[in-house]
Amino acid sequence: AFIRACRGEPVPHTPVWFMRQAGRSLPEYRKVREGIAMLDSCMRPDLVTEITLQPVRRHGVDAAIYFSDIVVPLKAIGLDLDIRPGVGPVVETPVRSRADLERLRPLEAGDVDYVTEAVRMLTAELGPTPLIGFAGAPFTLASYLVEGGPSRNHEHTKALMYGDPGLWADLLDRLADITAAFLRVQIEAGASAVQLFDSWVGALSPRDYRERVMPASAKVFDAVSGYGVPRIHFGVGTGELLGDLGEAGADVVGVDWRVPLDEAARRTGGTKPLQGNLDPAVLFAPRAAVEEQTDLVLASARDLPGHVFNLGHGVLPDTDPEALTRLVEHVHRRTAR
Repeated sequence: AFIRACRGEPVPHTPVWFMRQAGRSLPEYRKVREGIAMLDSCMRPDLVTEITLQPVRRHGVDAAIYFSDIVVPLKAIGLDLDIRPGVGPVVETPVRSRADLERLRPLEAGDVDYVTEAVRMLTAELGPTPLIGFAGAPFTLASYLVEGGPSRNHEHTKALMYGDPGLWADLLDRLADITAAFLRVQIEAGASAVQLFDSWVGALSPRDYRERVMPASAKVFDAVSGYGVPRIHFGVGTGELLGDLGEAGADVVGVDWRVPLDEAARRTGGTKPLQGNLDPAVLFAPRAAVEEQTDLVLASARDLPGHVFNLGHGVLPDTDPEALTRLVEHVHRRTAR
């Protein structure tokens, strides 16, 4: 159902999966991750396989998403970075000069052989359930590299983008090549679809996105177009960018919770399947309220060429897993053809 929806084909029910469905909301995840650093866990195929499968077993979602982190390919090419609990990715020496750019060498498949092994293990276990591969988009990766870590205002990133447009373009182009290589590894190992996460791109104006970012994202989508797998593009706070996100080359546009799906369809031209977009915080409300808000999302998606039900961002860490399981069942029941 997931693959068919991504292609705009008839489905037996609206497919469901959740961003961050494998993670801290699950007690079984917390148990297997005890004492293991995040990046270390991403490099162990046995652990990646177990964590990726956990929400499929528990919730009955229509797709699995490969458990990893957007900075894994940057770590794989030798950058000195870590993921600090409660903070996120932290880069020891930020990238802010042309000399720094030379540290970003091309990613080769052998750099992430653990990804190939894990994807193969997963596809064998998943059977007909599709596996979604993923990567961070060039802008979001650049933001982490330039800021040195998470940022509220992206001041160093924008200073570089405006102050040295040549270096900025070269940085995003190099990151596009690294990202495309990372997605190719996952697809060639067996991933059935891929999603490009541009978590921070909502910080940009439409003009800046089109002129300074979209060419790099388009390069990534073009690099994997020949595989024929669905390509999903998602960003946070991107209501003003939805049309441009669609033009970057993805087959499916992910929508956060701020824009109703019927309006998102208008902004993207009405020709692309959409993914989304229940507010993750709704899951903390009583069951009846969750179902009411879910039905509103489904109603707004009624005339779309295709719809993949998801949250408008990732599952929040304190979400009750049972609420997610009930949500999957509700969407499947409400949309059964």
